[in-house]
Amino acid sequence: MKTLKKVGISLLGIIAIALITALFVSKDASYDKSIIINAPVEVVWQHVATFEAQGKWSPWSVYDPEIKQELIGIDGAVGAKQSWESEHEKVGKGEQTIFNMVPNSIIETDLKFYVPYESEAKGFIKLELEGSGTKVTWGFKSVMPYPFNLMKLFMDLDEMMEEDWNLGLNKLKELSED
Repeated sequence: MKTLKKVGISLLGIIAIALITALFVSKDASYDKSIIINAPVEVVWQHVATFEAQGKWSPWSVYDPEIKQELIGIDGAVGAKQSWESEHEKVGKGEQTIFNMVPNSIIETDLKFYVPYESEAKGFIKLELEGSGTKVTWGFKSVMPYPFNLMKLFMDLDEMMEEDWNLGLNKLKELSED
């Protein structure tokens, strides 16, 4: 009985330490990646300004070409909403809504993910003149709720996202430079 009590107290101690540690870990999570595309900003903008155009270079369209998508509103306009659903574990189910657009400069979306886990983020694609080409920065910002923010100590967001972002940005580069 004493052993069981010691094990129980030890487990409670470990849980308490984890919960206290999570109080000191930032809840902010963000990732972005940039690429230089040898094409004018206006050409690149044509490939990012609508959900339909983004689907042609999206890594998630590569993972599941049969992804189910629905569009509500006018594609490429503030307020347009795209929802998606897929059985592929890397794609899942979610929706994004355009909340800000500055032509040839930036598109920002509210992202909601339902599967494989629920979360929300602010996504963006930013275009900047870079020499005779265009610098494209694609990313997101999110907040991880307490105590799940503790997972940040054990995960490498850069490593998790890099493959998808490289696939998408390189495909965008290929489409824009053709």
